[in-house]
Amino acid sequence: MVQNADSMDQPVLRAIVVDDEALARRGLEIRLADVSDIEICQHCRNGREAVAAVAELQPDIVFLDVQMPGMDGFETLKAFSGPDMPWVIFVTAFSEHAIRAFEANAIDYLLKPIDDRRLAVALDRVRAAKQASAAETHRDKLLQLICDMTGESLALADALDEESTDRDSGNARLAIKDGDTTVVLPWADVDWIEAAGDYLCVHAQGTTHVMRSTMKAMEKRLDHRYFVRVHRSTIINKARVSAIRSHINGEYFLTLDGGKQVKVSRSYRACVDQITAPAGESLH
Repeated sequence: MVQNADSMDQPVLRAIVVDDEALARRGLEIRLADVSDIEICQHCRNGREAVAAVAELQPDIVFLDVQMPGMDGFETLKAFSGPDMPWVIFVTAFSEHAIRAFEANAIDYLLKPIDDRRLAVALDRVRAAKQASAAETHRDKLLQLICDMTGESLALADALDEESTDRDSGNARLAIKDGDTTVVLPWADVDWIEAAGDYLCVHAQGTTHVMRSTMKAMEKRLDHRYFVRVHRSTIINKARVSAIRSHINGEYFLTLDGGKQVKVSRSYRACVDQITAPAGESLH
């Protein structure tokens, strides 16, 4: 069973479930029934119904099936518009759709049959994004105030030095461009990074950001006192490792804060010594 939000004061998030299969819609409804801060406000059988429901109800979350007759999930997402764009969690039976989901700016994806623990993670990401949006609004107002005071145009990336590469400063940041928007992450907020084709998924504080880059290029930019590559497709923040478990054939499994399991391949097993050794000063 999916766990409730930690706080009783957690604001209620209104959700729409979109799936052409009634059984799938009912199954998700049952899983969400005991989650106190999630309210399903409508079920939709297809993309057209979903577009109309989002425009009318302005929900916080849309659980969106990928494979539907007529408009599929990706086409439906493209039809969503307006300033109150909901957070979209794609639901799919095929893992290869996951990359397209991130490229389409979905906050997360769920594989069918839906796992309760994975659903809980997706909901936590939405909650974190909801809280972060208030901080982003405040930040944008401050930047506008600077522009008004100085009389100069000030881009967000410029105001935050866009992408500091001074790795010894403790203030190094990663700028991730998404269309006309630039998200700037302090390195200390990054939990782990994984390769996804020609893209990297940067996991930070419950949110996944997608950027076009390679692991090799990313590894060059990292401060190796704090980050280590543990697999050809995975880099982790050493400070997030809560447990190390040995496995057969010289492999290891790392448990990160929040329960994420990461495999250390044999080619990178020497990194385990780096993780257990003192890492020096904190990134914060």
